[in-house]
Amino acid sequence: MRTGFFSSPKHSSTTSNSPSRHTTFSETLMEETINDAGAVIKRWDLDVSSSSSSYNRVANLFRDYREEAHQFIDAVNNLQHGMHFVIKESSRSELLIQAQNLMQIAMKRLQKEMYTILSGNRYFLDSETVSNSRSSRASTRSSVSDEDDEINEIIEAEVSVSGTRISEIDKVSERVMADLRAIADCMIGAGYGAECVKIYKLNRKSVVDETLYYLGVEKLTLSQVQKMDWSSLELKTKNWLSAVKIAVSTLFQGEKILCDHVFSASDAIRETCFCEIAKESALTLFAFPEIVAKYKKLSLEKMFSVLDLYNSISELWDEIELIFSFNSLTAVKSQAVTSLVKLGEAARFMLSEFESAIQKDSSKAVAGGGIHPLTRYVMNYLVFLSDYSGAFSEIIVDWPLSIQSPLPESYFLSPTPDDDDSPSSAVSVRLAWLVLVLLCKLDGKAQHYKDVSLSYLFLANNLNYVVSKVKKSNLKLLLGSDWLLKHEAKVKQYISNYERMGWSKVLTSFPENSTAEMSPPEARDWFIKFNSGFEEAYRMQSSWVIPDPKLRDGVKISLAKKVISGYRTFYEKYRETLRSGGVKSVVRFAPDDLQNYFSDLFHGTGSSEHGTTSYSSSHSSPSVSTSSSPSHGR
Repeated sequence: MRTGFFSSPKHSSTTSNSPSRHTTFSETLMEETINDAGAVIKRWDLDVSSSSSSYNRVANLFRDYREEAHQFIDAVNNLQHGMHFVIKESSRSELLIQAQNLMQIAMKRLQKEMYTILSGNRYFLDSETVSNSRSSRASTRSSVSDEDDEINEIIEAEVSVSGTRISEIDKVSERVMADLRAIADCMIGAGYGAECVKIYKLNRKSVVDETLYYLGVEKLTLSQVQKMDWSSLELKTKNWLSAVKIAVSTLFQGEKILCDHVFSASDAIRETCFCEIAKESALTLFAFPEIVAKYKKLSLEKMFSVLDLYNSISELWDEIELIFSFNSLTAVKSQAVTSLVKLGEAARFMLSEFESAIQKDSSKAVAGGGIHPLTRYVMNYLVFLSDYSGAFSEIIVDWPLSIQSPLPESYFLSPTPDDDDSPSSAVSVRLAWLVLVLLCKLDGKAQHYKDVSLSYLFLANNLNYVVSKVKKSNLKLLLGSDWLLKHEAKVKQYISNYERMGWSKVLTSFPENSTAEMSPPEARDWFIKFNSGFEEAYRMQSSWVIPDPKLRDGVKISLAKKVISGYRTFYEKYRETLRSGGVKSVVRFAPDDLQNYFSDLFHGTGSSEHGTTSYSSSHSSPSVSTSSSPSHGR
């Protein structure tokens, strides 16, 4: 009707020749626009007390009357356009006052609607739901649509949208977000952005704060933490580790997605709003690791909690940078970086303490040449450490190793990667060095044994344990195959030295040529010599141990081949001769008997007097905890 009125020939000359009448017509048109908008807006006036509007005062426009909600938004936008015209073209103050009063009624209703939507749809605005919903859509609707008539019909089935299966919950989440965006666009366009942001910010900040509270994240001061015992702080650390991934990837990520969508009309409002909602909570979240890093009672076993905290921030860093990308949130990223730096410093300090503790260890050698508790502790610690190679490499990349050893690098290093400055190379060097520190310490402990052959057995057992731990963990990848080959060869060398020195009397107690002819008295002397040598070796070594079954069986087989094979030939040639001479008693051992004796060795069950006196015991208590593995709360 309005378009036809403009185009009527009947009025063409009048409108072109009378500016005053054109202005009057425009005012009339704007007055009709304002009155039409007012008719829609007044139906939802919260302050009207007439019976016809009493229901609308308590009803939810966007929830219960979605078509009218669409009309209401259009009416407010038309009213805004009308007000702009009146301000620019008309001097009729009464028309502007009327429009301003209507706008205040509309804004009051929209504020109530935003509050109601935010308060009543927390489930559908859950951060995880929002994140999933937004990532599943190629685009989103920016206003209330005609397809929103079924908002209350939430069903368990899924519907297909653009080839993607989206749950009904996601559909409702999209509708609610579209409603909030429509209200925000309308209020911002009308100049009521501050009122809109205030309602939104108060509601969503409470959601963020409550979520972090239920995740176990709390604001702590350094003085509070310093007064805690480790068990309490460790529990809080575990809670934080469980919470941080959810907080960053779900809570803050979802909150930013929601804020970006609702306030897409204004970049400045998006930044301000998200900053005021998330900044305080994010600073609290990322301050905790720094406080733990400054804990005055940090000990070696707490290294892995520190590395867990470091890993969590490091792995989430790309998301942290993306979510907190606004300039106003630089403090959040700075806090996360500070925590990484302090955690790295704490880890380096504990690593230095670990190396120092190995070097200062003064615990005595173990009976029977078994695996020393220090070996178990250090290797289990390094195995755990190798599981953190990513964080470990970042921490030590700018911390060069200062080697104070006369030994060449080839003694403890494998060929490093082509890039000698690579993080993995730094980790490999550091771990190889720590293993070398341990092996050097074990060399010193081996010297405390009175029997040299037992020293070699001790070294073989402990180095074999080191090699076994490397093979079964990430240390294998970090130290490399060459390192393994070198140290496996070293184990064989130690075993060979043990066999040569521990069984030399036995191996030289029968002739080199066991088939050579000799007189019965000569044969008798050889048997007596063998009996004495074997009995002494067996008695001495009955309490010695080889814990590793594979190594133990290998040593038994090797000794059996060397001892029994030579003895068997001599035994079979001369036993009858000696028996016929009436000196049967000197042939004490048949070859099969020797096999049985060997099978009993290296279990550490003998009662040899040398079992407890074959090493020096004049040493002080250990300075490194020598439990079988480092305490780790993973």
